[in-house]
Amino acid sequence: MNVESTADDILVMKDISKIYPNGVTANRHVNFSVRAGEIHALVGENGAGKSTLMKILFGIEQPTEGTILYNGNELHIKSPLDAIRHGFGMVHQHFMLVESMSVAENICLGMEPGKGPLLREKLMNEQAQEIINQYHFVIDPKEK
Repeated sequence: MNVESTADDILVMKDISKIYPNGVTANRHVNFSVRAGEIHALVGENGAGKSTLMKILFGIEQPTEGTILYNGNELHIKSPLDAIRHGFGMVHQHFMLVESMSVAENICLGMEPGKGPLLREKLMNEQAQEIINQYHFVIDPKEK
């Protein structure tokens, strides 16, 4: 299927392929487009490439080939933080917490405050607490 970008499309993934170094093909020339206000569900058998396609959109994986257009402009998403900066989020199908890390560390994972290898733990806990309060959760950001 060939997807042509129209003025109504806010997102177009065109001819997206992902072939891993071991030769496994997860996606082959996949096309996907979204217009403002649309809601989509990706369905298919296990191993069909649904999660891989979304991981490409969220910057967890890089496509082997293909193009992503956002509001008509080509977009190269290098990381989840880059995707978030463009307004993309991803809710994973499987619970993806790092059990050895605190609530605050899991919330801030990939967007840790501070520079370099030293985390500013106090600021991270404060940021996590703001999110916890916003959603009225009863969680200690320091707990594992």
